[in-house]
Amino acid sequence: MAKKKLENLSFEESLIELDTIVQNLEQGELSLEESMVLFERGLNLSQVSQNKLQAAEQKVKILLEKNGKQQLSDFNLSDDDTLGKNTSGVLL
Repeated sequence: MAKKKLENLSFEESLIELDTIVQNLEQGELSLEESMVLFERGLNLSQVSQNKLQAAEQKVKILLEKNGKQQLSDFNLSDDDTLGKNTSGVLL
């Protein structure tokens, strides 16, 4: 299956492909050359995804400012949530 160009992937498609790349690299069954090609694609996918997130955040900020709210609030998980956290607050 041919890979789509990075700019044509949705954010979700980028994450799915990035997850697949990580799984393939972690298995350790690829040649060095194949690993390097996947690693480079993964870095590019990561950068494109980060850019899409930043653009979405900027759009949300603009929409909030138009509606009179000046800034975004941090999202906080309640103590009842099932996501694990270590003491530094980093999600596990």
